[in-house]
Amino acid sequence: MVCRVLKGLLVDFAGVLTDPDAGRFYDYLAAARERGVRTALLSNAPGASAEVKNTMFDYFDALVFSGEVGVAKPDPAVYLIAAERLGVPAVRCAFVDDSAANIRGAVQAGMVGVHHRTVEETLTELGVLFPDG
Repeated sequence: MVCRVLKGLLVDFAGVLTDPDAGRFYDYLAAARERGVRTALLSNAPGASAEVKNTMFDYFDALVFSGEVGVAKPDPAVYLIAAERLGVPAVRCAFVDDSAANIRGAVQAGMVGVHHRTVEETLTELGVLFPDG
């Protein structure tokens, strides 16, 4: 078995960060960044206002909106763009989304896919993929 150390975490917005329990997820993102994990928001939205972007930079090193880069999930190219913006190879990244099709696209790009169902389950899985220390 090949062990690869993950250094990048990409997260979808709708369905993940809009979860009723998303506050815990935002706390996890802040703590992960403090430990050196690079984080990116990857959304199929056309973009976001400057105010929203400034708020998101508290949690993310990069913001990637499909409407701004011209390619959308599940096209593997959009995951590669996000990884490049993080400065982390795709094979060292995990992607969290509530859509199985979007996860398949990330896996095709070389990432580890995490299917979000509940914040508790996702945080447990991320705890295995990104151990403390």
